[in-house]
Amino acid sequence: MSKSGALDLASGVGGKLQKEQVLSTVQRYEKYHAHHGGDEEERKANYTDMVNKYYDLVTSFYEYGWGESFHFAARWKGESLRESIKRHEHFVALQLGLKPGQKVLDVGCGIGGPLREIARFSGASITGINNNEYQITRGKELNRIAEVDEACNYVKADFMKMPFSDNTFDAIFAIESTCHAPDAVDCYKEIYRVLKPGQCFAAYEWCITDSFDPLNQEHQRIKGEVELGNGLPGINSMGQCLEALKVAGFEIIWEEDVAVNSPLPWYLPLDKNQFSLASFRVTAFGRFITRNMVKTLEFLGLAPEGSQRVQSFLEQAADALVEGGRDLLTNVLFLGPKTSFLAQNLSCATEASQGLFYFYSCYCIA
Repeated sequence: MSKSGALDLASGVGGKLQKEQVLSTVQRYEKYHAHHGGDEEERKANYTDMVNKYYDLVTSFYEYGWGESFHFAARWKGESLRESIKRHEHFVALQLGLKPGQKVLDVGCGIGGPLREIARFSGASITGINNNEYQITRGKELNRIAEVDEACNYVKADFMKMPFSDNTFDAIFAIESTCHAPDAVDCYKEIYRVLKPGQCFAAYEWCITDSFDPLNQEHQRIKGEVELGNGLPGINSMGQCLEALKVAGFEIIWEEDVAVNSPLPWYLPLDKNQFSLASFRVTAFGRFITRNMVKTLEFLGLAPEGSQRVQSFLEQAADALVEGGRDLLTNVLFLGPKTSFLAQNLSCATEASQGLFYFYSCYCIA
């Protein structure tokens, strides 16, 4: 089960870091980002360090406020956030046609929420690849609690340089994780390499829409806050992601922005104007309580120094996601939920021909 108490949150801030290292890690992490003098090229050059620092700092906040699956989902009316997240994960499994006996890879698996849900739903055996030691340790603990040890396992490695042989997996999925890659083409090429011929890759991707204006300071502010609060080296456009998939060898068959037709906006749980008992901790009042709780815990020495700064940039990013998401849906701004796609590798073992890529957008499959 997720760590849901205040002391769980406090003890988890910093991940595997020593308590006295947290503040300096926050400071070094912040310096990678535009609001603190950093730039995109520096973040891409140091993506491993940046993303690892980010997840050491924020994982306990994510689990406390969001649960075990660190992603958004399009929602139906009357559907809770948790129900929409599970439906989203089941949809990936169904589109990939997962079944017992298959060997599946989750690229950038976090603490394994989607991995466990999809394994139970489909019966497939799933390996999660993640470069953050704390998240893998936490994921293994949750696997034991859920009794899915035999079906789910983890490999600590960089998904840009995966330690797997060519043509290893029957299916691959990535849920809002490849946005951390410094280069989309190289990331998708590596996924293509380890996917068996004739099999599929599904993903949900973070993208900016064509409404984004790089010369607009307000757009840049929102984008910068999203990057800081989500550990992103940059954010690609839908067009850049689609082109990267083609260059990697996938052929795109289908793409759609699911957010446009979603009855409830994907960013709704973060909107401070909304109130929900089911998602209380991410409401305005819930955030107020968390903010003051973290302040108190840090003052008492129960949470490490720097915890308030982590909570602050996460809350700032939540507001930026709502700003960008709302304006996108009214065709004013740029930040869309995700782009998803489903891709099929049609190459043969001796000849690198095109893969088949099934792409669909919003929180979609690749």
